[in-house]
Amino acid sequence: MIKLFVGLGNPGPEYEATRHNAGFWWIEAVARELKVSPVMDRSYHGLVARTTVRGQTVWLLAPQTWMNESGKSVAALARFFKIQPEEILVAHDELDIVPGQVKLKFGGSHAGHNGLRDIHARLGTDDYWRLRIGVGHPGVKAEVVNWVLKKPSPEHRTAIEDCITRSVKALPDLLAGEMEKATMLIHTSKPPRPKPPRPAPQPTQGDPA
Repeated sequence: MIKLFVGLGNPGPEYEATRHNAGFWWIEAVARELKVSPVMDRSYHGLVARTTVRGQTVWLLAPQTWMNESGKSVAALARFFKIQPEEILVAHDELDIVPGQVKLKFGGSHAGHNGLRDIHARLGTDDYWRLRIGVGHPGVKAEVVNWVLKKPSPEHRTAIEDCITRSVKALPDLLAGEMEKATMLIHTSKPPRPKPPRPAPQPTQGDPA
């Protein structure tokens, strides 16, 4: 079963509504579903909530480091409470999936995502679960940093919110360790492909991406 749910993003109001914070949006939805309110815990460098489901302790975590130091937060909590990598699920924005779709995956490459890259390094393994929330691709590699640090169009934001709502319905299966059932539920709905907006140039930023 999943004992630690992590949502990736960047702290601060300027990043709150950007594509890179899709993982934060997801963990907020999970917190509402489980009726908990994450609070800052400096020991784990993030917003943390703890609850009990069917007698099992479950943790929610939103790292408040920059994206590229997400592993610092994840590893600190996981190691202290002896949570194994395969009991961790990390929700994050995914360029290679269109808005409105979400995929569950175990292990594999970080595919250039700096949050996952740091989690790989700090855990010393890639054997953890990822919930890949589609935010689409700008079409040009050079625009990726600007793309993830921008707000999605209203149409894309709605599509992303809808897929988050759908995926949270798999929470009972994730908590029960029924990963095949959770995967089926998360992958079943395939909404129409929304039209991508024309990318606009933005100032380059470093650490947040």
